[in-house]
Amino acid sequence: MALSKTSILGIIFFLAFVIQFLFKLNWEWLFQLQQQEMYKRWTGLLLAVFVLFQWLLSLVRTVKTLKKFAVNMQEIHKWLGAISPLLFYMHSIGLGYGYLLLLSYMFLANTVLGYFNLDVIKKSGEIYFKGWMIAHVALSLIITILMVFHITMVFYYK
Repeated sequence: MALSKTSILGIIFFLAFVIQFLFKLNWEWLFQLQQQEMYKRWTGLLLAVFVLFQWLLSLVRTVKTLKKFAVNMQEIHKWLGAISPLLFYMHSIGLGYGYLLLLSYMFLANTVLGYFNLDVIKKSGEIYFKGWMIAHVALSLIITILMVFHITMVFYYK
């Protein structure tokens, strides 16, 4: 199994997030920023746009006139996926509680699943391909639903 550059970068960011979380290596200045309402909203918007942008790959793959962009879009999708733990960290040092903990776990799990994509694993079996794709898309769908729920709760209760 040969890891791609995007997978290596992503794993580094993911492990950095896990290490800082486990050993409570928080940057006080970032924590203070994350307590500010406007910062939370802008970084939340960035994360929401990121999640929605990642769905473009599905659109490009399924719309006949856009299929010519699929290879380029897949590369963009992978590079953005690689930096996703960094985007998550900018928004929140922690994982949250309740549904936010679930959202965090699913976001990070789907990110790691993405690092071990079909190009990395080099499996050609149809069952593996379908299983990996179903898991990745299903997690992405749940993440999107939880994200919309989170945004609704944030603005409804403020």
